[in-house]
Amino acid sequence: MSDMDMWGYALTAGFTTGADLTGFKVEATDGSIGKVDKHSDAVGAACIVVDTGMWIFGKHVLLPAGVISRIDPDERKIYVARTKEEIKNAPEFDKEKHLDDPAYHQNVGTYYMGMPGH
Repeated sequence: MSDMDMWGYALTAGFTTGADLTGFKVEATDGSIGKVDKHSDAVGAACIVVDTGMWIFGKHVLLPAGVISRIDPDERKIYVARTKEEIKNAPEFDKEKHLDDPAYHQNVGTYYMGMPGH
């Protein structure tokens, strides 16, 4: 998977262009991590921002669309192919940089691409 693939929804994820994912629950491979606060389906920059609530003391995390394995619109859940620990150890979410800093996106994308087996 290239860095560009990391920032796009896999065809098998079930994303529908224009769908509003705000409020969907997000499930890691080993349990719930929170709810979608924001999302983007921009070409080359598709991602979700997850509000982890009390799980990581109110922290927000940026997940590239490439880590999403499946979206279930009926259950309003998004399943990601990463563990809670992998997500917890990801680069800190920066609400300013994620909008217009290519180096920040590259850093986050490289982190998730470097996971074993991915």
